[in-house]
This record gives sequence, structure tokens and C-alpha cells, in this order.
Amino acid sequence: MEKLVRSQLQAAQATVPHWTRRGQVIGRTFEFGDFVAALKFVNAVARAAEKAQHHPDIDIRWNRVRLALTTHDAGGLTDRDFALAQTADRLATQRAGR
Repeated sequence: MEKLVRSQLQAAQATVPHWTRRGQVIGRTFEFGDFVAALKFVNAVARAAEKAQHHPDIDIRWNRVRLALTTHDAGGLTDRDFALAQTADRLATQRAGR
């Protein structure tokens, strides 16, 4: 997997507008109604990450979940990071609708 160049990063960032980029990492904090809902989201992200063989850093604080993504093997951000970010966004939206 190739690390994205500046123009590719800008286009990819536009696909995940709620995520912020700091250097070679994108991150987002998700908020849920309670701890159990946050854990259900984390479990759903974990299943998706296992399937993609691409794992985020995860920080859980009661009803908040912070995900951070980078592709360590490539030394920065790749398409895999943005694809998993989009998946996390979809999973959060699905959880909010429940």
C-alpha cells in the first residue's frame, strides 16, 4: 500500500469531513448515549478492522470513543485509513439510529 501524496490526501480527507488530520494520522471522536453503546460501536469497528486487516488506535472514555488511523507499514496515510474511517462513520450512523 502506497502512502498518499498531498493532492491525494486532500481528496481523501474530503471523504471523511468529521475527521481531523495531524501529520500522518487521521482521528475522530464519536459520542454515544452511554458506555454500553460506546462499547457496541467499538466491537463493530473491531469486526470491520479485522476483516480489513487494518487496526485503529482506540481510546474509550465512558460514552466517547476516539479512533486514530495511520498505516504504519507505509509510514503514513493510505487509502486503507480513509476506507476504515468511512466504515466507522457508517457504523456510528447506524448505531445512532437504534
